[in-house]
Amino acid sequence: MKRYPTKTIQVGNVKIGSDAPISVQSMTFSHTKDIQTTIHQIQRLQNAGADIVRVAVLDKEDAKALKQIKAQTTIPIIADIHFNHKLGLMAAEVVDGLRINPGNIGSKEKIKALVDMCKQRSIPIRIGVNSGSLEQHLENKYGQTPKAMVESALYHIKLLEDLDFTQIKVSLKASDVIRTVEAYRMLRQLVDYPFHLGVTEAGTTFHATIKSSIALGSLLLDGIGDTLRVSITGELEEEIRVAKAILQDVGIQKEGLNIISCPTCGRLQADLKTAVHQIQERTKHIKAPLNVSVMGCVVNALGEAKEADVAIAYGKGDGMIIKKGEIIAKLPQEQLVERFIQEIQKEADKLK
Repeated sequence: MKRYPTKTIQVGNVKIGSDAPISVQSMTFSHTKDIQTTIHQIQRLQNAGADIVRVAVLDKEDAKALKQIKAQTTIPIIADIHFNHKLGLMAAEVVDGLRINPGNIGSKEKIKALVDMCKQRSIPIRIGVNSGSLEQHLENKYGQTPKAMVESALYHIKLLEDLDFTQIKVSLKASDVIRTVEAYRMLRQLVDYPFHLGVTEAGTTFHATIKSSIALGSLLLDGIGDTLRVSITGELEEEIRVAKAILQDVGIQKEGLNIISCPTCGRLQADLKTAVHQIQERTKHIKAPLNVSVMGCVVNALGEAKEADVAIAYGKGDGMIIKKGEIIAKLPQEQLVERFIQEIQKEADKLK
């Protein structure tokens, strides 16, 4: 699909914008001053597939900890700064990017000092607009609406542009789908900076997955978005897993297995739920972009198998293994999953 052309910025070794791959971000929930816990969480996110990690900087102890954290990690790190430009100056000495709202940093002199430091180190700034923390005059005028969010973003962008700083990315997050999507679509027509996508305060894994899939999926299909976070009240790795799945299912990211399996119904000839779970667990290490199909009866199985790299078609007491539309084995049910995984691995090895 065609993406909106944007400026390109660099966060550590990760390019964002233009035709760069869409990157996945998340954020630690530890107190950053708790160095070892923060490092452990960063490593968990990196192992799960994150490209960039953000950490909160609430006080001087958090800011001082960044140097040691950077020394023991390899993934790009963004510091989240609010209200205190001195914390931003300390963080900017070592991290790969800042997330701020220029309007809450204080005077123009303080904003300039922070911008000058970012220029010196060639690190970008993300302007993070949230519907729940808009400037009071904008909220009074427009309410917590997409219009208010866009006006806030434009105001912050101008603050940085007036200081001859354009290494910018922008986020416009609300806690619901409609305002989020409308705000991003509205601003996309007005600026050419890369966008960081997300639905803020999206809730538990169930609700956050649904909200983020609708909002981020819609925007990505529009060609909007250059980096993203799925915000979940839950385990760190879940954010990355859902984000990667969204990118895969909208056809952007070609990595890992696309598992096609039928819903439960009265035609099933096998314990499909258990079979799919086993296959997911035993193939999650595979990065090759393969389509695999696990079908519980013959009604749709052969049709789906024609499009799959490897497929199972369950029958009563037995089933078939099919590769690229060709039946290669007919086996008892208890042998199908093992053979299926072997054939998937063979296909993955061909793509190394």
